[in-house]
Amino acid sequence: MITHWIDGKAEKSASGNTFDTINPWTQQKWEDVCEAGQAEVDAAVAAARAAFDDGPWPRMGFAERGAIIHRLADLIEEHIEELAHADTNDMGKPLSAMRVKDVPRAAQNFRFFADHARMSVAEAYPMDTGHHAYSRYEPAGVVAAIAPWNFPLMLETWKVAPALAWGNTVVLKPAEDTPASATIMARLATEAGVPDGVFNVIHGFGPNAAGEMLTHHPDIDRITFTGESNTGRKIAAAGAAGLVPVSLELGGKGANIVFEDADMDAAVSWSNKAIFTNAGQVCLAGSRLFVQSSIFDEFVERFVESAKAMVVGDPTSAATQIGPLASETHFTKVAGFFDDLHPDAKVLCGGVSGDGRWVVNPTVIVDAPLDARISCEEVFGPVVTIFPFDTEEEAIALANDTNYGLNAMLFSENARRTHRVAAALNAGTVWVNCFFVRDLRAPFGGVGWSGVGREGGNFSREFFTEPKAVVMEA
Repeated sequence: MITHWIDGKAEKSASGNTFDTINPWTQQKWEDVCEAGQAEVDAAVAAARAAFDDGPWPRMGFAERGAIIHRLADLIEEHIEELAHADTNDMGKPLSAMRVKDVPRAAQNFRFFADHARMSVAEAYPMDTGHHAYSRYEPAGVVAAIAPWNFPLMLETWKVAPALAWGNTVVLKPAEDTPASATIMARLATEAGVPDGVFNVIHGFGPNAAGEMLTHHPDIDRITFTGESNTGRKIAAAGAAGLVPVSLELGGKGANIVFEDADMDAAVSWSNKAIFTNAGQVCLAGSRLFVQSSIFDEFVERFVESAKAMVVGDPTSAATQIGPLASETHFTKVAGFFDDLHPDAKVLCGGVSGDGRWVVNPTVIVDAPLDARISCEEVFGPVVTIFPFDTEEEAIALANDTNYGLNAMLFSENARRTHRVAAALNAGTVWVNCFFVRDLRAPFGGVGWSGVGREGGNFSREFFTEPKAVVMEA
């Protein structure tokens, strides 16, 4: 049974309520999960509140806190198989990707933020009045962290690591579809020496359930959420009601622009990764692909070949590159786009597997109108629509014609063009001749329907602390 983790120990729900977590490849329950009610939410927040108000964690030096966080990172690496299997069982991610990417990156998130907090500098402000002013960054308090199901462990650590490094306490609610790795991580945190109450995990659902209870709780000082845009609106409203700062990383409909002077091999390879990584269940996916007309036919032909060559199947197989979609609900949503496909749209490859699996094969679509549903809405699956363009100005206009603005990509060997276009794109991150390359110091977040605020490096510090000015007479 997957339990909550409250005040340093495993806890079942007082009500006895549980729900199933389903392996999307076998389509069978693989574990029972304790479902939190108001009692568990209150207990977790109370534990975090007491640990923040009266415990040692916020009062430790950065080196002492950082040493504990590094021990947690060590334990994550030591438990790579347990954590990898947890996310694979929960959401169908290929086990090879968990071992090579997600679990190591989770450990790295903790290491980075532990070191970043220790090495960050504050500001001094010389004053002509005979006074001296400087800044301090105090921990904000109790953080409610709500994580998504597409990169469960990795994105949980993206929230938990900076919050802990800056001396906060945390109540984490993972997505109900992917609960397992969160409880494992909390258990390892206690083993690493994180004091009781500092890192708590509760499981449950969103509306009228644990998620809503948590975001409306009066003892929460920060809310950080990654997920779907409509849910983000509700969480923003909850934060506004209590004047609680909220950080939202939401959906995307990423533009990927390939100019005629691009390195064709690199553009095809990166564009494949940009849409088919994690079966397209990536908010950063390059799902709108714009290719200059002079190379359109050649690019599409080679891109379709790369899509057809991908290995789809059992996520526990070492050869598998694309597993099932994460749940029956999500599969039904993605499959619905094919049922509602515009009559002009041509599917060059892919589509729903048709064998009863919750699988969508790597799909390439051309000739869809720009205002068609498949062209505008976030599919969150391995489906890309490709459009031609003629000029740089047209490419920019097409890329920016969306309510979303999380990220974009562009491929060109003309350095001046890449700088011009990157500056003109309305996106929180622009990758040039690459995809998904991260520097954890850089701001991460989106514009429009893609979110509010930025995290990463000093941007995480700004959110997870209360900056304070101190002015004293010299």
